Amino acid sequence: MSVIAVDQPESFAFSSENEEKAKAIIAKYPDGRQASAVLPLLDLAQRQHDNWLPQAAIEHVAEMLKMPRIRVYEVATFYTMFNLAPVGKYLLQLCGTTPCWLRGADDLKAAIREECGIGVGETSTDGMFTLMEVECLGACVNAPMIQINDDFYEDLDKASTIKLLKSLRNGESPAHGSAVGRQSSEPEGGRTTLTQGTADAG
Repeated sequence: MSVIAVDQPESFAFSSENEEKAKAIIAKYPDGRQASAVLPLLDLAQRQHDNWLPQAAIEHVAEMLKMPRIRVYEVATFYTMFNLAPVGKYLLQLCGTTPCWLRGADDLKAAIREECGIGVGETSTDGMFTLMEVECLGACVNAPMIQINDDFYEDLDKASTIKLLKSLRNGESPAHGSAVGRQSSEPEGGRTTLTQGTADAG
């Protein structure tokens, strides 16, 4: 989320495990090009810090990469994948671009409002869910869809969205992908061409 949090921790440091990961990432780049590691290091810091980037983490990454702090701030504020304020345990990124909208994205938004009590830019009172509306996530043929943390949930409707949110609230790990069992981007109802093997084609 692009709004910078008012309440900030005083300091940030990578855990010993993530410190080693950070060093391994930096080592992939030639001398003088360590700044190229800024995106993966910010991502690593965000994952360590409850899925958001405090100011101290941004500054820590800048120090590790010997970059001016403002350069790292520019990166962190440009990419929507970085959250500059606390978010829920589950970050719901609802696609609102035309294909998803035409296929019922507004129904998914209503389902989230009904189940979680939140609208766009809000976090549920229990801290479980934050809703963002985003641009195309690249699953247009399986619209409408939501990205939740790192996973895509596609071919949703209001009922399946509520079921998904209830599962997450209960600590379950629902299968990601198509809610209707569609394989990749094939048509609804299964393939309509190339339905026979080459041996049967003649």
